[in-house]
Amino acid sequence: MGLIWFLIVGFVAGLLARAIVPGRDTMGIMQTIVLGIVGSFVGGVIAVLFTGREFTDYSNSGLIGSIIGAIVALLIYRQMKKA
Repeated sequence: MGLIWFLIVGFVAGLLARAIVPGRDTMGIMQTIVLGIVGSFVGGVIAVLFTGREFTDYSNSGLIGSIIGAIVALLIYRQMKKA
């Protein structure tokens, strides 16, 4: 069940990041899931740096951190795509 939940949270975070950041992105479902998973990782690292909590700790703000991380990852992806 953990893997399925991880994929669902990644998909939701990726979708919300793509909806928040203006512009057109030609990504499929798998790329959106990967974006959300990368965003979850980035958001987790940011949370560890600012709060000092364990990386494995789960909190209700995890989805928000995942979305913020996905936004950062999406912006980096767009910059890399331009080059």
